[in-house]
This record gives sequence, C-alpha cells and structure tokens, in this order.
Amino acid sequence: MTTTESVPDEFPVRFWNVEDLRGLDFDPFMARQLHDEPVSRVKLPNGEGHAWFVTRYEDVKFVTSDPRFSRQAVVGRPITRLAPHFIPLDEAVGFADPPEHTRLRKAVAKAFTARSLERLRPGAQRAADALLDEMEDEGPPADLMRHLHGPLPLAVISDLMGVPQDDRPRMAEWTNIQLSAAYGREASEKAKSGMASYFTELLRSRLEEPRDDLAGDLAEATREGDLSTEEAVAIALLIQASAAHAVRNNSANMVYALLTHPDQLARLRAEPALLPQAIEELLRYIPHRSAVGLARVATEDVEVAGVRIRAGEVVHSSYLTANRDPAVFDHPDELDFDREHVAHLSFGHGPHFCLGSMLARLESEIILSSLIARFPKLRLAEPLADIRWQRSALIRGPENLPVTW
Repeated sequence: MTTTESVPDEFPVRFWNVEDLRGLDFDPFMARQLHDEPVSRVKLPNGEGHAWFVTRYEDVKFVTSDPRFSRQAVVGRPITRLAPHFIPLDEAVGFADPPEHTRLRKAVAKAFTARSLERLRPGAQRAADALLDEMEDEGPPADLMRHLHGPLPLAVISDLMGVPQDDRPRMAEWTNIQLSAAYGREASEKAKSGMASYFTELLRSRLEEPRDDLAGDLAEATREGDLSTEEAVAIALLIQASAAHAVRNNSANMVYALLTHPDQLARLRAEPALLPQAIEELLRYIPHRSAVGLARVATEDVEVAGVRIRAGEVVHSSYLTANRDPAVFDHPDELDFDREHVAHLSFGHGPHFCLGSMLARLESEIILSSLIARFPKLRLAEPLADIRWQRSALIRGPENLPVTW
C-alpha cells in the first residue's frame, strides 16, 4: 500500500507501509520502484521527513561507496525508517565513515579472515552434527528453526565472541527484541542497554583474565588505546546480534527456497560440488530483509542517475532491488544455479561491506550440505499456507520450518 504526499518539485513522496510478506515473495513496492521510478522519494513508518530511495544495481553501488554519502551524519537525526529505533549504538562501526570506520573495523578484522574462519569449521560442523543427531533421534516431523537454524548460528558466533553457554538464551532474547519493529522503542532500547551492559562487563573480565576470543581481542584493543570501551562494546553488540539473527533467518530462507524448488534441490543432491555457486545464487535471490537498513546523508550536492540529491538530504539504497535489476541479471526473479557469476550485493558494498560475509557463507554451507547428505528425502511436513512467518521483522524469515524425511 502506498500513498503520495505533495512536495515542491517533480518528485512526490510515496508512503511505504512495508507490509508483512509470506515466504520469499518480493516486496511489490520495491519491484514497482525498481522498474518505474528507480530514484524516488519515500516515507517509512517511523522517523521523520522523507528520503531518497535508490534501487538500481549501479546506482546502489555508487551511493554506498561514494564518500559524499555519510553514515556518521545519520547519528542524532530522526530520519524516516522502518524500525522505531536505531539498532546499533551510536559508537558502532555501522555509523562511522572512513578513516574512523577503518580504525574501528581493523580492531576485529583478523577474527574474520579466511584462515581464522576456517579454524571454526570443524567445531561448527560438530555442533551441526550434534543438533541433527538430536533431531533425528526425536524423529519426524521436526521444526528446523528449533533444531538447527536457531541454535547453530547462535552457538557459532557465541563461541567466536566468547559468550558462555548459560548466557546465550539471554543473547537470543535481546537480539530478537532489537531486530524487530514489533516490540516498540522502549523495549528495544531496554534490550540494547542490557546487551551493552553485558558486553561492558565481559570486556572488563577479559582485561583481568585474557582469553583467545573476539571479546579478548576487543578488550586488548581498549588496553592498547586503539578503541574506547564504548566503541568496543558497540562493535561486540553489533557483531553478536547481527551474526546470530541474520544467519538464522537467511539459512532458513535458503532451506525453504530449496524445498519449494525441488528440481534445484535434486540437482544439489546429484552435484554436491555445485553448492558454493548455489549459495551465491540463493543469496542473490532471497529477499532477506524488510524494506531498507541504515541510511546515508549527502554531505554535498550529488547527482545520482540524473537526479540531484542536495546536501543534507537522506538516501536509502536497496541491495535487494539491486539484486533483481534486469539490466544486470537475466530473468532476475528466477532461481538459477547456472547463472553466470555477477557479484550480488547481499552483503553490501563499499566500506560497509559485511565483515561477517565469509562466516555467513561457511555456516550456510555447513547447514545445507549436512541436511542434503543426511536426509535425502527431506521435505516440508506441512502445507505452505501453514508455515508461519515472522511479523514486523527487520530480517525476514520463518517462525517455524516443519520438515519430515
């Protein structure tokens, strides 16, 4: 549903209600703007004013990499957005611009190198095997959200961060409240405050008793003066929350996509070496979030696709629509494992390219390969209409994913 609001030039403001969608349906408003009005003005359910909305692949790459569009300038402004609150703390790397962004990111980059993450693979595989052992012992039908997609990403990022087993349920609860528009500002801010207090204490304990985990790295960075305590806490919160929640939902979306595309699933069973390529196509195809994430603010007048965006104006860009741009991807609404490789933008672009992209790929590969190998007859246990999808979610995904084998 959209309505328009008059503005004093040729670009009307379109209200984007961002309705809950089922399955992997692509947002019709996004599709319409991509095809009919690729640079437009929108107003979202929360915040104030309106923003530019950029949808095409090359334009999204431009906005997200050009230094004249600032994340730091968003702080303190009640810009129009989907959530009633900002997810990151103000000191988080997500709100920083280079060179500050580079400094903050450097403090945790070594934990996300290919070599460091490959050291996580054996433990992550053992955790997945143990979870699937329990599911198999209980017998079908089983809810993959409860048995696999929920606990595995939480375990992997908690192991990397150094969050003890007993504290992980609290982490999951705080994260779910923050990454939803359903709980309201007060509950979300309370959850964010609780999580920040937790990491403040965890980093303090690592200063007293150093350990070889990401919390230990962040604590050491504060000791060396490379990060303030507030910056280190903000980084820890953002990584813990986003890694657990995003991989939970998107890995579930991948399994749902395969179970509703049986020909592609059968092909992966017959050609397991195709899995990395298939994961890239699934990442492109799946609309993994609702609406848009953090905006940017133009620091000077900039032209985007022939449209002048003035200094101080807010810009939202959509990686989802960029991944469906027909000028870049042939038949973009189809899931095609033979698609010639074109870099999707599901992990972002430019300085804010997702630091955890390789970790997300690793976990997705473990989840899909384990399910395909262990359960050759895996299928949905309920009609599509009976599968529940999260409501008011910022990152889309099913509430339950019932399967049988």
